[in-house]
Amino acid sequence: MNTIGQKIKTHRELLNMTQQELAQRARIGTHTIIKYENGEQIPSNQTILKLSTVLDIPASELLDHEPNSAINHPL
Repeated sequence: MNTIGQKIKTHRELLNMTQQELAQRARIGTHTIIKYENGEQIPSNQTILKLSTVLDIPASELLDHEPNSAINHPL
């Protein structure tokens, strides 16, 4: 099962985009992108929406099969 970080990395690479470019376009720190892709941190729902816009994919595609997602498991 792909984690959200793996999905971010896969879609970023499909667009031939560097981590720095993704960070700049999404207005997120480069180190934060690195943490997402390494699975050290999970993006907030707002950040997922930003990333999905930049990566030109539905936010639901990043969230599919994410057990810790607040969107998939509301409180």
